[in-house]
Amino acid sequence: MQIGLLGKANVGKSTFFSAATETPVPIGNFPFTTIEPNIGVAYVTSDCACSHFGIPHNNLLCVNKVRFIPIKLIDVAGLVPDAHKGKGLGNQFLDDARQAEILIHVVDIAGTTDIQGQPVPIGTHDPLEDIEFVQNEFDQWFVNILQREWDKITREIDQKRAKLTDGIAKRFTGLGIKDYQVSDVLQKLNLVSKNPKEWLDSDIQTFVKELRKNTKPIIIAANKADLCKDLDIIKKISNTRIVPCSAETELLLRKASKAGLVNYSPGNENFSIIENKEILPQQKKALEVVKTVFSKIGSTGIQKILNIAVFDSLKFIVVFPVEDETKLTNKDGDVLPDAKLLPQDSTAKNLAELIHADIAKGFLHAIDCKTKQRIGGDHKLKHGDVIKIVSTLSRG
Repeated sequence: MQIGLLGKANVGKSTFFSAATETPVPIGNFPFTTIEPNIGVAYVTSDCACSHFGIPHNNLLCVNKVRFIPIKLIDVAGLVPDAHKGKGLGNQFLDDARQAEILIHVVDIAGTTDIQGQPVPIGTHDPLEDIEFVQNEFDQWFVNILQREWDKITREIDQKRAKLTDGIAKRFTGLGIKDYQVSDVLQKLNLVSKNPKEWLDSDIQTFVKELRKNTKPIIIAANKADLCKDLDIIKKISNTRIVPCSAETELLLRKASKAGLVNYSPGNENFSIIENKEILPQQKKALEVVKTVFSKIGSTGIQKILNIAVFDSLKFIVVFPVEDETKLTNKDGDVLPDAKLLPQDSTAKNLAELIHADIAKGFLHAIDCKTKQRIGGDHKLKHGDVIKIVSTLSRG
């Protein structure tokens, strides 16, 4: 699972990244603080299967019956207008982001940075402009990929050397785009039967925008929402999932939690100061500010955005593989040791493939540990399933 962080310079992408991954990175109030992509491990959260079975277990990734499942998060260099033409660090940015399965566009919703990422007074820049320009940069990047190969594609089709779907998909393989995704968009826009030679520029533009939307969905992280006088601006943003957030607040709470000052778990809507802990005046003041952020936007929003990206937009599920179906353990006796993310409609055989190629090769059947029933390789798994794979071959 790989999630990309998009956005123009200086909107809080690196702060979001640091807060989500607890990885220190350069954070600065000027464009291109991030030059090379930062890659770290963040987590999505779901109910742990231990709550279903009512069993205790020691697992660092299970906190109060909430399971933390690792994902890869990439914070890449800031965008500037015309990045698709190579301006700024545009080519590098687009290249770094290409393998992401979903994109989180971090937007300065309070309008404190201009289009180039330079600081301006609160509310003096329109964040809707940022949303439009970042989406346009990605769309134009897709357009460029297709347009420069279009004549070649039409010749291949004329010479019966390729079908339209194959010809287009081949040009987008570097972005992880599959044939069926291209086919779905062609069908949706009724372009399947249209001769490619008769496609207008508008057909290419429309096709590419729809392909980008389907294959690189974007969620808006409305960062610095706590600085807004009100959040009416969010109502003006349609056709895109948007979540108010404050990356700076999440980062502060994570640091305070790590220092043993507060009780806080990512995604919580509150925190508490640890009893008998001596808090410095500046720390107390900072935590008071955090309370006002929570009262305004409910939570920091960071965990909510990651969960929405994986579970709502990509529609992934969590499955717990075990080796002993009665004790729910692995061979070392660890209870519910792993939690795997799989696409919706994944099968028991898909889970076996994810665990190890040998296990999949020798797959016999699986056991649903909740129902105690034997299931076949084509059985579709559900969110929260606990599964034992029975195979003639062991790992390695």
